[in-house]
Amino acid sequence: MNTFQYQVVSIDGDYAHLKRMDVPSEELKLVARALLPPEITEGTRLLYEWMQYSIME
Repeated sequence: MNTFQYQVVSIDGDYAHLKRMDVPSEELKLVARALLPPEITEGTRLLYEWMQYSIME
């Protein structure tokens, strides 16, 4: 299973814009906040694995 690292760049209502951190990329991924941990803020680092997002320590 693939594992990816993201950082929350901005929060726009019910969506968050995520930037992939483990590879250089300028593209942002738009993700519904319902799929993310409720305590995220801008700058939060996330780990995506097994089709779930979790906050990185």
